[in-house]
Amino acid sequence: MSQSREQESAAGQAGTLNVVMAQIDFLVGDIPGNTRLVIESTRRAVQDHGADVVVFPELCLTGYPPEDLLLRPSLDLRLDEALETLLAAALPAAIVIGTPWREGGLLYNAALVIADGEVRGRYYKQCPPNYQVFDEKRYFAAGSEICLTAIKGIPVGITVCEDIWRDGPVEAAAAAGAKLILNLNASPYDIDKQARRKTLLERKARENQVSIVYVNLVGGQDELVFDGGSMVFDHSGEQAMEAPQFTEGLYPVTFLVEHHCQPLSQPALPEPSLEQNVYQALVLGVRDYVNKNGFKSVVLGLSGGIDSAVTLAVAVDALGPERVRAVMMPFRYTSSMSLEDAESQAQALNVHYDVFSIEPMYDSFMETLAAPFEGTSPDTTEENLQARLRGVLLMSLSNKFGALVLTTGNKSEMAVGYSTLYGDMAGGFDVLKDVPKTLVFRLARYRNTVSAVIPERVITRPPSAELAPDQKDEDSLPDYDALDRILNLYVERDYSADAIVAEGFERADVERVARLVDINEYKRRQAPIGVRITERGFGKDRRYPITNKWKIGK
Repeated sequence: MSQSREQESAAGQAGTLNVVMAQIDFLVGDIPGNTRLVIESTRRAVQDHGADVVVFPELCLTGYPPEDLLLRPSLDLRLDEALETLLAAALPAAIVIGTPWREGGLLYNAALVIADGEVRGRYYKQCPPNYQVFDEKRYFAAGSEICLTAIKGIPVGITVCEDIWRDGPVEAAAAAGAKLILNLNASPYDIDKQARRKTLLERKARENQVSIVYVNLVGGQDELVFDGGSMVFDHSGEQAMEAPQFTEGLYPVTFLVEHHCQPLSQPALPEPSLEQNVYQALVLGVRDYVNKNGFKSVVLGLSGGIDSAVTLAVAVDALGPERVRAVMMPFRYTSSMSLEDAESQAQALNVHYDVFSIEPMYDSFMETLAAPFEGTSPDTTEENLQARLRGVLLMSLSNKFGALVLTTGNKSEMAVGYSTLYGDMAGGFDVLKDVPKTLVFRLARYRNTVSAVIPERVITRPPSAELAPDQKDEDSLPDYDALDRILNLYVERDYSADAIVAEGFERADVERVARLVDINEYKRRQAPIGVRITERGFGKDRRYPITNKWKIGK
């Protein structure tokens, strides 16, 4: 966070405003705890950074998204108590916080400016979003007025998240004389999201000739991950600083206020690779889900395949090896290579490792089912039984030791139903739920650049569920490169089957994949949640009816 000598000299000659961006991990529903975080963070920001104003994320008092907690009758009472606590705290700097606020019988997504024990400004979000994972119109009315407040004599405009993505709120504040815009955000992560934010902020700052402070929430909340990456852009559209993604902290920036409100530039952060970025999101999502929900540890089935290998690495990086248990559950079709590679990875990551054969249990079940199955041929029923026996073992360990079961299915498999209900889908959190198979391979390669913990054979061998002799995933699916591209078009971009064929894919493959996606919606409704990393994941994003007669094609 260094400044040049010229900047230090200029700062000494002109008035300054010290803004601290509080990129904090708040807990949904913990209004008293979040209020304490605001108070403690403000005092640290003043002590460590000489803050004049501390800016917090959107809805920081309730956490984001609070969903139907906003409908609870005691919401207003709890928020009133929080506000009284903040006003009585005699905070040594101005603060800008996000909170629900009720006026005239309507609830607003609000930002409050608090200074000297008083509410000095109040802003209601003008553009509550209602797309993708957002459903704010279910809860919030839209505001219509600007909020222009003076901080150290500087006219400052306040906006909230989506307001900056639309034309109107920033433009109105700038036209009213704002030299600085403080934008409070709870913007969830997806691949390339930070680049889109930067493009937007550059344009908004330049077109309106106003500096912008963009403060974003950090942390995991169910399937969403908020990546932080708070930023400052000057009035010409130049980026002045960027806080690291996925990292809590108080990030200061000093503004010179002689003419424009000009931020002093800070060194640019190294640009992360896509694989590093996604891996960090998965680690944060797992860590916060496990810790915020009070689980002591996690347990997962380690098969010797790439999905469970990456899941295990993420779990260890999120929680430490002492809180992770890996279980190999071999059957007669499990190869010696799988046994060797699973043990090798468990040793490399230093986790508790068990081997429990499911052979005796399988034989017992088949003996019981011999009469009703008489005269039938083996099929997927026997394959699914293997997966379900493994699920029973893992859930038993979960119940006995308070460990969350991590499932290991990737997005490609979840899309086409290449998974077993109450088997490998049995568990509480699916780390790779929104990660396409081709990206799983890339994540494995990336993790091994940090330290080689995933055996090379796990990455290079043909993927197999090992539920039948000599089984390979691509015996029943298109190759993963083609499959993932078809799925991207069909699931994330809503292309029709005909439109996907026009992109150069075989019609038979496209129609088969589309049909598998459609008929397996019932499975996905029963699947555990998992970290969202794409613009359209299964869950909050994509809501399709299970029972329908929509024809694929046009």
